[in-house]
Amino acid sequence: MATANPASFSPDDFVWKGLTLTDSAATQILNLVATDPAVSGLRLGIKQSGCAGFGYTMDLVSAAEEDDLEFTHNGASLFVPLQAMPFIDGTEVDFVREGLNQIFKFNNPKAQHACGCGESFGVE
Repeated sequence: MATANPASFSPDDFVWKGLTLTDSAATQILNLVATDPAVSGLRLGIKQSGCAGFGYTMDLVSAAEEDDLEFTHNGASLFVPLQAMPFIDGTEVDFVREGLNQIFKFNNPKAQHACGCGESFGVE
């Protein structure tokens, strides 16, 4: 439920659709976690970046932070800071092979446009 005053916006006031992980993304997260016993999952965030506005960040983490939401699939944990949810809610996280490269791919329904190189996205 949104508040009428934008100055008092809080991500806590919304019901989120969440993020989904494909089987391939979950497998890759588990592979990354297996390399270090201190790591418990992957944190997906956003930062201002690129010509379109925002870029994704991904970091291996040992534990969730206080404001993280946790999304799991097949035993893999993806942590997302609550502040990032307005920009990535509803995103499907996949792990794909493109030629010789393997990358996490984000199918973000909130992304209205992307830069030509695909490194950043914008929302309206």
